[in-house]
Amino acid sequence: MRLGGDDPKLSTAMKLVRLGYATRIHVNDIPPHSIVLNPLSQEILKPPDSALLLRHGLAVLDTSWNSGIEDLRKIAVKRKYEQRVLPVLKAGNPVNYGILTKLSSAEAVAAALYITGFKEYSLEILSKFKWGPTFYELNKEYLERYSSAKSADEVIKIQEEILKSMNIHLR
Repeated sequence: MRLGGDDPKLSTAMKLVRLGYATRIHVNDIPPHSIVLNPLSQEILKPPDSALLLRHGLAVLDTSWNSGIEDLRKIAVKRKYEQRVLPVLKAGNPVNYGILTKLSSAEAVAAALYITGFKEYSLEILSKFKWGPTFYELNKEYLERYSSAKSADEVIKIQEEILKSMNIHLR
């Protein structure tokens, strides 16, 4: 679902649509119970979400990090999807390289697929971008750890360990 903000020619979500990996839909057409990746969600993505993903699909809200946060807030309260936030990962794209959690739409989709057990699809999507292998290499250890978690609490614990190892403390 594209909310706008950045140049559509540079949108990684639109590239996924052009390549046939995704379908562009309006926010009102997102199927109920779909997993919607939203960085403002209070619930973290976890491997057991794979059942929801298989049954109802995965949606990414394609918008600019610079101007789209307000759109994400509106959607977070307006609709009742199964919204999830990704655990902390480093961006591999050239615009936000190395910045924690500031992923492109394609990186977010690939991360969600990897964490929920669809590793081959994740790597296939990443292969369509010059920086895709960079994203994977930056996050390989983290993605493996997250994908082995059994619950949201376990994903959060792993995320806290990763942040601590980076000398970043929450709370």
